[in-house]
Amino acid sequence: MNGRIRDYVFIFSGMLVLLGAALYITHWLYAPYLFAPGAAGVTVCFITAPYRGLGFRRRRLHRINVLAGISIIVSSVFMFRERMEWVVFLLIAALLLTYTSFINPRD
Repeated sequence: MNGRIRDYVFIFSGMLVLLGAALYITHWLYAPYLFAPGAAGVTVCFITAPYRGLGFRRRRLHRINVLAGISIIVSSVFMFRERMEWVVFLLIAALLLTYTSFINPRD
């Protein structure tokens, strides 16, 4: 996937995740249907990000990002089942993404 397209997909998917989570709190019926494509888009962006030729540290951070994406998908599964564990998995993903955003070395 082209880097520019991946960036746009990531931004749009992130907005869907935020909107779906915010609307689920208001008990809107279609909030999981916004959250799930956003979670899938974020995870696809993490998985398709190039990591070949990177050092050990960056490969480790890439794997942590993929785990955070999987955690967002699990969160959407719990959201569809109307269970409150989705909040825990979304919090785990948020903590992992916060960690990787601060630890990721700048070029």
